Amino acid sequence: MKPLLLITNDDGYASKGLRTLCDIALEFGDVVVMAPEGNSSCLSHSLTPNRPLRVRTVSESERLKIYACDGTPADCTKMALENFCPTRPVLALAGINHGSNSSINVHYSGTMGAAIEASLNGLNSIGFSLLSHSADADFGGCIEPVRNIIADVLQNGLPVGIALNVNIPYIPASEIKGLKVCRAAQSNWHDSYQQRIDPVGRPYWWLTGKFVCDDLQPGSDEWALRNGYVSIVPTCTDFTHHSSIQQLSRRYE
Repeated sequence: MKPLLLITNDDGYASKGLRTLCDIALEFGDVVVMAPEGNSSCLSHSLTPNRPLRVRTVSESERLKIYACDGTPADCTKMALENFCPTRPVLALAGINHGSNSSINVHYSGTMGAAIEASLNGLNSIGFSLLSHSADADFGGCIEPVRNIIADVLQNGLPVGIALNVNIPYIPASEIKGLKVCRAAQSNWHDSYQQRIDPVGRPYWWLTGKFVCDDLQPGSDEWALRNGYVSIVPTCTDFTHHSSIQQLSRRYE
């Protein structure tokens, strides 16, 4: 029996990035896909506690089974592991996302929420993203780095509770300089909810924003991406600022 790989994303089961990831994953084993029905970007690690979830079969073959779920990306991970994987997967993959999930974007990303959910369930997991939002983006530059990172994690594993956040610059494959293990750059979104008026005169608000990052020192993921490298950031759910514990303990204990 071939090893099983689980795939999900936040762009929906029909996205080009997910199809590319499936093609690569099938080189390593059988694949179960459980992905959202449609675009579920920016849902982070949210779940759906207030309504039933529905799953439909998109296609089934001997080596590739694709299911669509009307829940969040993290729902998809949990749903697949409990109900649709015939054996425990050796690896969970999320993506390939259409658009960056570097630096602060990891906090909003449904793709990384799904990958981190898999790591919480004890699986080695990787989230992949390409720095292009185009629905018809060229994923050719992703193939070699995605293949190499999957092969390495299958062979060597990851620390417990760690998911890899992998971002790939949108440049020709021949121009990618290599892989860099990085820290997440310090950055922010300057968001604005702009008020507009609908055709019948009612106000509504539309979220817009500008990505701001001045942390372009070597070692950050933004530096790596802007200099032609694939960035790899080890990511976990521990938000504790450990170096502040002793200082704050003196104030509050």
